[in-house]
Amino acid sequence: MKVAKFGGSSVASAEQIRKVAAIIAEDTERKIVVVSAPGKRDKHDTKVTDLLIELGELSLSTGKAEEQLQAVLERYRLIADDLKVNRDVISVIEADLRERLESNRDKPGVFMDAIKASGEDNNAKLIAAFLKSEGMNAIYLNPKDAGLLVSDEPGNAQVLPEAYDHLIKLRDREEVIVFPGFFGYSPEGTLVTFPRGGSDITGAILAAGTQAELYENFTDVDSVYAANPTVVENPVEIKRMTYREMRELSYAGFSVFHDEALIPAFRNGIPVCVKNTNNPSSSGTMIIAEREYFFNPVIGIAADDGFSTIYVRKYLMNREVGFGRRLLQILEDEGLSYEHIPSGIDDTSVILRDHQLTEEIEGRIIGRIKHELHADDVYIEKDFSMVMIVGEGMHNTVGVSARATQALARAGVNIEMINQGSSEVSLVLGIHQEDSDRTVKALYEEFFGASDGTIQ
Repeated sequence: MKVAKFGGSSVASAEQIRKVAAIIAEDTERKIVVVSAPGKRDKHDTKVTDLLIELGELSLSTGKAEEQLQAVLERYRLIADDLKVNRDVISVIEADLRERLESNRDKPGVFMDAIKASGEDNNAKLIAAFLKSEGMNAIYLNPKDAGLLVSDEPGNAQVLPEAYDHLIKLRDREEVIVFPGFFGYSPEGTLVTFPRGGSDITGAILAAGTQAELYENFTDVDSVYAANPTVVENPVEIKRMTYREMRELSYAGFSVFHDEALIPAFRNGIPVCVKNTNNPSSSGTMIIAEREYFFNPVIGIAADDGFSTIYVRKYLMNREVGFGRRLLQILEDEGLSYEHIPSGIDDTSVILRDHQLTEEIEGRIIGRIKHELHADDVYIEKDFSMVMIVGEGMHNTVGVSARATQALARAGVNIEMINQGSSEVSLVLGIHQEDSDRTVKALYEEFFGASDGTIQ
C-alpha cells in the first residue's frame, strides 16, 4: 500500500486535479491520498490558504468578510465547474465555511486554525467527489473520524502516540481515501493545525500509521536538486538520498520539505519518493534510511537567510564554570531558541533566527549579559546566512572543509562562522546575507562542476 500526498501546485486547478486522478488510477496500491489546499495557478495567483488567512483576520477584526468569503468560494466553483462535478459539493463547502466563521472567537488562534484548515478539508471533499464521478471507489475522510489525534497547540500540533492505533485500521478500507492534510484534532475534539509544511507532515504520519510500503510526495519538480535552481543553472538531480541528508537540506532552506515533515516516516523506516505531478513517469528522488555508494561526498548545498549573531567576549571565559549555562538561561528567559554556538577560549557567538528578536529584547539581552555575566563586550549583528554543505560521505572523506574554504576564498567571500556537527553529515558556514548566492554558486562549482547531471 502507498500513501500519496499532492501539494498545492498539484491541486491548484481542474487541469491539475485531472492529472492527480490519472496518477491514482494508474496504480491501485495508492490507497490513501493526502491533499493540500489549492495553490497558485501561476506566479501572479494567490494561494487559497492566503485567501483564507485574509478572510479569517478580517472576520476577527470587523465581523464582516463576505467579499473575501466569495473569493474563496469562487476558486472552488471554478474547479468544480471545470471538472463537471455536481454543484452540491459547493453548497457543502459554503455551509462549512460559514459555520467556521460563526464559531467561537474567544480564542483567535483556535479560530484561525479552523479557517486555515478549511482549505485542505474542502479541497479533499471536492477531489473525492470528482474521483467518484470518474467511477472510482473513493471517499472523503475527515481526520477526526480517522482518529488523527494531536497535541492542543494551535499552529504547532504534534501527533500523539495513540493516533497510530487508530490509523492502522485504514489499511482495511477498500476505498481510495481522500484525506485533507495540515490538521488533526486534540483529544477534546478541537481542530489543530501542524506547523509549516503541514500537509507533508500529515502524509508522513499516515504512511507511518498505516505501515505503508512507500510514501509518495507529489510536487512540481522531477526530483530534489543538489542546489536551488533559481540560484544555480540546471543543478544536478539527486536520485537517492538519506533521511538525514534531506532533513539537513530542508532545515537549510530546501523548499521540497519542511525539516520536520519526514520524522514520522523516518522513525518507522518508510521510504519516501519525491515525484512530479506533471511528469509522473519520472523516477523522482528516493529518500531512504541508508545508501551505500558515495561517488561524491557532498549531495547538496543549501542556504537560508535571516540569522543574527549575539557576540560575547570575556577574558578567561573558558575557565568559568557555568558561563554557557547562564548565557543560555538568559535566552531561555526571553523565550528564544538558538541554532549554533561556535566558541573560542575568550569569546562565544550564539546564532539564532532574526524573527525572534525585537529592539526591546535585544536591549534586555545585552544588558543582562553585561550585568550578570560581567562580559567585556557584547553586541548583536544581523543579516547573516547559513550555508550548509550536506552529504553522508563527508565523514569518510578528507579535505571537504579545505575545498569549501578555498572555493569561497577564490570567490572573495569571507566566512564569519564555521560549524560541523558530530555526525559530520553537514558543514555549516556563516556568511553575510549579501554573499549568499555567490557562496552557493562557488561551492556548487567546486563539488559538482564536473558532474554528469545526476547523483545516484
